[in-house]
Amino acid sequence: MQDNYLANWIQALFDSLPPEDFKNGSLVLGGDGRYFNREAAQIIIKIAAGNGVGKILVGRDGILSTPAVSAVIRKQNANGGFIMSASHNPGGPEYDWGIKFNYSSGQPAPESITDKIYGNTLSISEIKMANVPDVNLSDVGVTKYGNFTVEVIDPVSDYLELMKYVFDFELIKSLISRSDFRFTFDAMHAVTGAYAKPIFVDSLGADPGSITNGVPLEDFGHGHPDPNLTYAKDLVDIMYGENGPDFGAASDANAEAAIPYFKNGPKGLARSMPTSGALDRVAAKLKLPFFEVPTGWKFFGNLMDAEKLSICGEESFGTGSDHIREKDGIWAVLAWLSIIAYRNKDKKADENLVSVADVVKEHWATYGRNFFSRYDYEECQSEGANKMMSYLRDLISKSEGGEKYGSYVLQFADDFTYTDPVDGSVASKQGVRFVFTDGSRVIFRLSGTGSAGATVRIYIEQFEPDVTKHDVDAQDALKPLIDLALLVSKLKEFTGREKPTVIT
Repeated sequence: MQDNYLANWIQALFDSLPPEDFKNGSLVLGGDGRYFNREAAQIIIKIAAGNGVGKILVGRDGILSTPAVSAVIRKQNANGGFIMSASHNPGGPEYDWGIKFNYSSGQPAPESITDKIYGNTLSISEIKMANVPDVNLSDVGVTKYGNFTVEVIDPVSDYLELMKYVFDFELIKSLISRSDFRFTFDAMHAVTGAYAKPIFVDSLGADPGSITNGVPLEDFGHGHPDPNLTYAKDLVDIMYGENGPDFGAASDANAEAAIPYFKNGPKGLARSMPTSGALDRVAAKLKLPFFEVPTGWKFFGNLMDAEKLSICGEESFGTGSDHIREKDGIWAVLAWLSIIAYRNKDKKADENLVSVADVVKEHWATYGRNFFSRYDYEECQSEGANKMMSYLRDLISKSEGGEKYGSYVLQFADDFTYTDPVDGSVASKQGVRFVFTDGSRVIFRLSGTGSAGATVRIYIEQFEPDVTKHDVDAQDALKPLIDLALLVSKLKEFTGREKPTVIT
């Protein structure tokens, strides 16, 4: 919010792009509704005009979800777009604000560009800001300023049109309209609140009362729009309360013929490295191409653009397909509803419905269960967190495999490096991982999405093929590995933290 702080970055972005990537072209602008987005939108519009952009398409009230920005870029053949969001971090005057740039394919800019932007912010000497008035972002419509045009668009329409192409809305509606099926969606006062009513209520016939926290607020209602068991506690309480709904979902700012989009089968599957290896087993059994990539959606986007990937996901509840080039929470909810609707389409009113739990347990019976958990230690002192990672990197540099860690035998330990099979770029230091001979894994990463201190993330995973053990509580099943991870990392010694902020 300091003078020229945001303007510096926006101008540095334009200085980093070839002029043909934006001159007289069109760009998309929107965000998750958090504090400072409206003011930021006006700054971005003026600098875009000053740099020769021909048209800005901006969501009404400055709102466009991240997947919607990707969808609009692709639908409108735009040159790219700005997303005003700090991901799942809290918003408000005392908390986080963020921005990123997506290319014409709808995917996030690669590190080669973001590194160049950063370099330009250090040497910038001029900000090209057009002398145009603030734009009324509250009303859909077109405003012209000479050769520059601002079009305020409905934030939902292009995205909803795409969802109707991907999914069978009549099939989903047949489930939601059943008297014996109860649905609830918690938008957490984040950007999906703008999409929940038009999609779930108006298009699919859900009861208006099934949407909770459905109005986007600048501070997310003093909440933390990260849909995990800690920050989505209200939804968890509803689901596990007396007479809870059959299906519940929450979303942040982020199967067979049940989904028409995949009627010819997926091209390939991918997950981020720290994510559970359950997907690996599905890919192997179905003989589908499989990719393990670093954390970050741009790595999925490259594979999608190369026609190598259809479905992907990451452990922080980010999943999606190649219908766009971003994670998509609404897509995930509609995908699950499609599967449940398909499994129950011939069920009579007096028959028990197939539930999400039924589908999951059938999956485990076929593929085995990957017990998985993530421990987040938020806002650690950066110095201690970095020392811990240096210690772990030094530890693995001396490993040759075969070492015993309690009852576990190390297969290998490394700091994950990825070579992109599409463009040959290399991403290093993506997470320290210990992989044991029984398939168990412990992974350590520092998250780069917060603005205060460092977030240490520990990922713990253990494969269990025995069906009789699939109902064990995940924390109980993983306790030996969790204890081992804390012992090996010396986390308490380096960070002083006794307990994680969030357990997923």
